Amino acid sequence: MKNRIKLLLVDDHPVVRRGISSLLAGEEHLTIVGEAADGVEGLRKAKELLPDIILMDIAMPHMNGLAVTNALRKELPQIKVLILSVHSNTEYVVHILRSGARGYVLKDSRPEELIRAIETVHSGEACFSHDVARLAVSRFVRGSGDGSAESLLTIRECEVLAQIANGLSNKEIAARLFLSERTVETHVSNMLNKLGINSRVEIASWVAQELRPA
Repeated sequence: MKNRIKLLLVDDHPVVRRGISSLLAGEEHLTIVGEAADGVEGLRKAKELLPDIILMDIAMPHMNGLAVTNALRKELPQIKVLILSVHSNTEYVVHILRSGARGYVLKDSRPEELIRAIETVHSGEACFSHDVARLAVSRFVRGSGDGSAESLLTIRECEVLAQIANGLSNKEIAARLFLSERTVETHVSNMLNKLGINSRVEIASWVAQELRPA
């Protein structure tokens, strides 16, 4: 228990909570310390149980997930929030991250993606989706004033950027996107040149900076 990642589930759907509990039951490094069915209960239990990470739904009775996340950012900033959402709209995603959440996972994601997201957030990093990476790219280019938001990076380069932001190596990215490792290296090199960034480590830092909560 001492070395396990302590999780609090906050979701108003009992079936969802039961499914996540069942999914994570076999992970020895994870433990669910509590559940809540609405935002008010979630905030109260967060203060009582002091979990490492809260798996947070958005639309809930009494107090929505973004309001809870904002409150936690001010009152208990050591607790990290990972949003579980059915929304993949880019503008919706930025509101999630602006609230102070460390990332989000779509509810239809594969089990291993949820587990990886939990581990990533616990390590102190943010967990981004493809949509978030594309948003960061678009915002960056709009800020440069050259009007080339659609042409700066290709769709494939945005996909590679998202995986770098999630901490994947070139080999892992190649396997996930069904590319050769050499092709991934080429995409990374092209991105560094286009964005004026010196290393892949700076790519993840750049995305995090673009989406830092206000």
